[in-house]
Amino acid sequence: MSEPFDFKSFYQALAVTVAARGISWKAVSEETGVSQSTLSRMATGRQPDAASLTAIAAWSGLNPVDFYGSQQQAAEPLALVSALLRSDPRLDEQGAAALEAIIQTAYERFRRDATNS
Repeated sequence: MSEPFDFKSFYQALAVTVAARGISWKAVSEETGVSQSTLSRMATGRQPDAASLTAIAAWSGLNPVDFYGSQQQAAEPLALVSALLRSDPRLDEQGAAALEAIIQTAYERFRRDATNS
């Protein structure tokens, strides 16, 4: 039986968040209260306890529900990305549009056809 929670994807999204914020994993530990050893174990695929996952999710803004099960998302992934880029106060309209175009081109190039996956 496969795990319903896609921890690998959650951890990858967390790593992207850490990199985007330009901070160290030590800083993540300090800001979340999650031990560095727990964060290191997560990097090797071990899932944290519920309290650690909750602290990490609250700090990162990632919703664990988004990584649970194989449910269809309510919105298309590109629509979600677009909304996130356009709501980022660090990007002006031109920057958000440029990033959106790059991501859309890459997504269309690499996405798998649902009938052939």
